[in-house]
Formats: sequence, structure tokens, C-alpha cells
Amino acid sequence: MNSTSYSALQPYPPTIATAPSPGAFSIPQPGIPQPGVAPGIPQPGVAPGIPQPGVAPGIPQPGVAPGIPQPGMAPGIPQPAPPPYGISMPGPEAPQPELPMIPQGGWSPQNTTCPPGLEYLIVLDRLYVQQQLELLEVVVGWETENKYLITNATGQPLFYVMEESNVCARLCLGTLRSCELHVGDTNHREVLRMVRPCRCTGCCCFCCMQMLEVYSGDMLLGSVTENCHIFRPSFSIRDASGKIVLRIKGPCFRCCGNVTYKIKSADGVHRVGEIKKKWSGFTTEVFTDADNFSLRFPVDLDVKIKAVLLGACILIDFMYFERSAKRSSI
Repeated sequence: MNSTSYSALQPYPPTIATAPSPGAFSIPQPGIPQPGVAPGIPQPGVAPGIPQPGVAPGIPQPGVAPGIPQPGMAPGIPQPAPPPYGISMPGPEAPQPELPMIPQGGWSPQNTTCPPGLEYLIVLDRLYVQQQLELLEVVVGWETENKYLITNATGQPLFYVMEESNVCARLCLGTLRSCELHVGDTNHREVLRMVRPCRCTGCCCFCCMQMLEVYSGDMLLGSVTENCHIFRPSFSIRDASGKIVLRIKGPCFRCCGNVTYKIKSADGVHRVGEIKKKWSGFTTEVFTDADNFSLRFPVDLDVKIKAVLLGACILIDFMYFERSAKRSSI
């Protein structure tokens, strides 16, 4: 038996020597794009932060943390964070021109500023005004200070209105008297103040017509001014700057039943609401001043103009539905 050294034995299975294919085990060269690697992907042998082949200067380089100055970008400029995988970075957008605010339905768009205490009016589109019955006025016949209760559609009290005037002015001037109306909330906090000066009415003195200004503290919210007319009552609703924003048109004749005053846009084309005097019955209408009104307006109307419309409703009650005014119209 021939003996052979252990080192001379061939391993099993036998090793087959093959020549490597060209480029299969190519050594990566720094800074040279490698075959099969997409541009922008970190190249083998290139340190992080060095501009990668195929990536434009100023674009976040792969492998560099956000906030680190990128190659090709000026120092002091905020560096963009790299976008997530699969999301492309949007390019700069051209500035869009601002579109003008177009009034909807003929009235001014809603203002975001709301005077304190009027936040509840933002979501309302109607109010109900109930004048309180004064027994002394019914028995004696003397004109007393008016009081009103303002409620919502469900009858929930919102505001209380109390007149402040002089007794001599009430007895001598009647419905033309000057007065101040204090509007308080359910917590007895004054939220509005309405000022009515002593003025004429009708078409006699067109330069001294009836008016009422509405304030929130010392800030003027708007005013109601009577327009010169002969048969049909007409009013203008103005904002704090004096610009006419709404108009009110009354009926030519007032008779038994409901009386409607139409609220229209400034141009008089669109009807946006109404002030309706509700008939309370023959006895109540003839012998008392307890009048009931409903006030309807757009829900997105400026809350300050809603407060001015409330003042317009009370001014209409003073002018046409007080006891002395009723007697003069009968």
C-alpha cells in the first residue's frame, strides 16, 4: 500500500478555479458615481457632508443631519431638512393675488371683532323684544320709563333694556323726548348703551331727523337715522364710520294687525330681514304700551350691526307705538 502525505490530498469537493468577471468586484473610487447606484444616494467611499455626484449644490446631501450647513449654501441661511423617502420637495410657488371681499346677499361680511357681552348674538338670526307693562302708566296715565325684555326664539332671556329720562321730558315732549337706554345681560352687566337726542320727525325738519346711537362702553358701534319722508317711514343703518350698510322701509299705513318694517341692503335691492310689530289684542293695544316685536336678520351679519338693528327696533317703538303716538294715529 502506497503511502501518500496528508498535505497532498485534495479537499472535497474539489475547488474549481474560475476567473472573475470584469467589474464584478470593482473597487469604489471616491467621488466617482458607482454603477447601479442612483444619483443622490450616498456613494461608497464618500464621507458624509461631501457633495455627492449627481446632486446639485444647495440640495440637502444624504447623510448630513438637518441644521448642518450644506455644501454650496451660504452660511447663516436656514438649511432645509431632507424630505422623507419617496416625497419630492416642492419648488417655490408664485404668490397668489388677493381676491376682494364680495358682500354676500347685499350686506357687509361678518367682522371678527365682537364687543364684550355680545358673543351670544354671533349665532343668532332673530330676536324678540317684549315691552314690560307698567301699572302706574295704565292707572294714572303718566308716561313712565320704558323697559324691555330681549329673548331668543326659545324664550330664553338675553338682555334687559331700561330707559333713563327726565320726568318733565316724558310729560312735555312725549315720544320725542331725549333719553338713554341701558342694555344689560342676565348678570346685570351693561353691554350696550343707546343714546337718543331730542329731535323732530317726519318731513318738517330734514336736517334734524330722529336718530339713535349705539355704544359699547365708549366705543360707537353704529347709528340709526331717520330719512326725510312723507308717507312711508324710512331709516338708514350706519356703521361707526357713518357708512350706510342697511336700510329700513316701513309701511305706508299702520292699521290693526301685524306691521312689518323691511330691512334691505344698502342699495335697496335685497331684502335681508324685517322688524315686525305683533298685534297684541284690542285691549292691550289701546290701553297699554306693552308692545311685542320680532327682529330677523342674517346670521352672518356683523354683530355690531345686529346691535344697531336692536336699537332701530326700539326707536321705531318710541316713534310709532307709544301711547301718545297711538292716540295721534287713531
